Amino acid sequence: MVNLSWMQTFCTLVETGHFTRTAEKLAMTQPGVSQQIRKLEHHYGQALLQREGKGFSLTEAGERVYQQAQHTLSQLDFLERSLKVDSANAGRCRLASPGSLGLRLYPGLLDLQVKHPGLSIEYGFAPNDGIEKQLAARQLDLGLITRPARLPELSSREFAEEPLFLVTPASVTEPDWATLTELGYIDHPDGAHHAGLLLAANYPEFEQVSQLPRRGFSNQIGLILEPVARGLGFSVLPAYAVAAFARPEAIRYHALARPVCETVYLVQRRYQRLPKRFELVTDTLTALLSDSVR
Repeated sequence: MVNLSWMQTFCTLVETGHFTRTAEKLAMTQPGVSQQIRKLEHHYGQALLQREGKGFSLTEAGERVYQQAQHTLSQLDFLERSLKVDSANAGRCRLASPGSLGLRLYPGLLDLQVKHPGLSIEYGFAPNDGIEKQLAARQLDLGLITRPARLPELSSREFAEEPLFLVTPASVTEPDWATLTELGYIDHPDGAHHAGLLLAANYPEFEQVSQLPRRGFSNQIGLILEPVARGLGFSVLPAYAVAAFARPEAIRYHALARPVCETVYLVQRRYQRLPKRFELVTDTLTALLSDSVR
């Protein structure tokens, strides 16, 4: 790899047009300038300057090296200056969460970006395992998952809670066990887990979700309740997915005797120090998840 000091000396020489002035500007000796130019020419294996008495002109190779060197040094200078700036409300923010949380959080983060256009919000919807893998691969800055982190390179902390709701067609007012058995279950990727948590806490008859007739399945978080709204079954979903459903008048969610919440964990790479803008992002996430689900 070419020595950046040689490139800087070469660019300064081209811009001043004089070896002595280059030496003065860079606090070098004139022989030192000449030596660095010779090293650069040796590196590229061809002459970069056409000597003309006490002056010089650029060869074709010299012109190409000068243009590239200018670009490279400019980029490095910009990088150095940008690294010294840690804005509290500008920069790239890469986050991800499971679908229900995303339905709640992403619109609020877009509101934050409207308020602070210097932010660039990149939000992904993914399962817990996928979020951990992306964090470990440095493809995300922050993640929200519904269990503690399992990868050793990640750290997690309890951040919020999201209630689980039993959701039936709007016509169902008393969701007893016989009614649920008659309706059947609308499954989804986390359906067995969510049903296990909420139904086991409230129905002595429940042992596992396979007891219930399976009336359908969807992996699209915004559509899981569509068959419920059409009277085809019931489901168990996190609160934010229920709140985001487009036809709330067609469903009913039930406050059971023993409420169950799923803990939400904030996850990042262990020992990573995030830029200041993530304080604003984290405060926004906290506020969004602190609001009551209606």
